[in-house]
Amino acid sequence: MREFEGKVALVTGTTGIGLATAKRLAAGGAAIIACGIDRSANAAMQDAFDAAKFEVLVLHVDVSVPDAVQEAVVHGVQRFGGLDIIVNAAAVHPYGTVLDTPFETWNRAMAVNVGSIYLTAHFGIPEMVKRGGGAIVNVSSVQGFASQQNVAAYTTTKGAIHALTRAMALDHARAGIRVNSVSPGSVRTPILANAARVSDGEDVDIEAAFQRFGDAHPIGRIGEPEELAELIAFLCSDKAGFCTGADYRADGGLTAAIGVR
Repeated sequence: MREFEGKVALVTGTTGIGLATAKRLAAGGAAIIACGIDRSANAAMQDAFDAAKFEVLVLHVDVSVPDAVQEAVVHGVQRFGGLDIIVNAAAVHPYGTVLDTPFETWNRAMAVNVGSIYLTAHFGIPEMVKRGGGAIVNVSSVQGFASQQNVAAYTTTKGAIHALTRAMALDHARAGIRVNSVSPGSVRTPILANAARVSDGEDVDIEAAFQRFGDAHPIGRIGEPEELAELIAFLCSDKAGFCTGADYRADGGLTAAIGVR
């Protein structure tokens, strides 16, 4: 289906869920403005999208920096003629309690995970208004609802995303802009691979760790980025035209269970 024909989407994050979502939107006909800080991931994405003959502009962007985000929006709009969709998938995942998390690390998590959503909206919504509206999807986490230990900064940012999503949805509904969030459980991403190394050491068997993580979910496995991309694509599409200000969990049943020790 080419449900995004003629649409322009800005996607932050060029690995994991961001990459999968950009592919799904591009396959649906959208032109993609991709913003990522990992130069090797950016290059790999550019090559893959060129091979698939997708319309894409991959930019090296630190999404926590206002000037960089503004430049990305301006460049993308000049290239493709407008902006209709924003998907905020970029994230960092520090570990630590409020006692041992350095203030610089705390601030970096806030700036990337929450601040980037503010920035893409701040510079992107005026362009979306020119097109008569659009859709924004923010990638949060089940940790916005219930936390693990030793992730004080990360879990705080994910709860903040839920609140910011509601505020944006209310503020811009009459402009025709819908804003929703998705909250994944464990998904096959570089962040989850790093979680395996943090818990089990650098020489960990990543697939074995992923299976162990998956066993904690009632469905018995971790999620795939493409599964989240389908949900995000739905929320970006006209089929979700009455959906705004809500969070959608894709967590394999994780938050349906009570963890009894």
